[in-house]
Amino acid sequence: MIDRRTDQYGTATLVIDETHRGPWRSGNGGWTAGRLAAYLPGTAAVTVTLRSPPPLATPLEVRVEPGNASLHHGDELVAEAAPDEVPAAVPAVTAAAARAAEADYPGLVDHPFPSCFVCGTRPPVGEGLRLRPGPIASGRTACTWTPAPGHVELAHQWAALDCPGGWTDDIAGRPMVLGRMTAASVRAPVAGEELVVVGLRLERVGRKVMTATSLYDASGQVVGTAAHTWIRVDPRSFG
Repeated sequence: MIDRRTDQYGTATLVIDETHRGPWRSGNGGWTAGRLAAYLPGTAAVTVTLRSPPPLATPLEVRVEPGNASLHHGDELVAEAAPDEVPAAVPAVTAAAARAAEADYPGLVDHPFPSCFVCGTRPPVGEGLRLRPGPIASGRTACTWTPAPGHVELAHQWAALDCPGGWTDDIAGRPMVLGRMTAASVRAPVAGEELVVVGLRLERVGRKVMTATSLYDASGQVVGTAAHTWIRVDPRSFG
């Protein structure tokens, strides 16, 4: 990852390396959204809308203006970010329940994007987060996440809050990608601490699926919350 930041407003360059894939040929939606959200510090929550698949290993231009940030590939708008309201928390479950759910993670049997940095079963480069969000009830998922050293930036928290939402629906049978994500961070994760991620499906509208996720620490305190809009796709179009 190359990231030449602005001091406050202006432009910067961001390169999404191959470690941070979602589908085979594009960046992970949650991680990419978190990287863009980091250009809007001091906001309670940020909404990032992904307008096109974030290309890998390609210099992208970040444009930061008062109240918003955007990501561009030449003349193409890749994503845009703006402040928003904090999403409501999803009810917590115990770490023991989350660990038990991991054994039934559907992606172990059928995964539309097995190279995904967050929930993939065979990330191609480096070590992904390797989350295993399994079902705990209809439309609900849970898993644990113990951040490794180097996996504690805001983008990693957004990434951990991403895929467990997608797996609340039949993402293997009807693949979908992240279209929009609103997230709020209460605090940064700490390397080596066991956290619990919970997901909840909210609504289906045509090709769109709305979900929510929350991240909890061992004391049951909220670490971060998120809400998402997913778009059903043909996975062949993503390689």
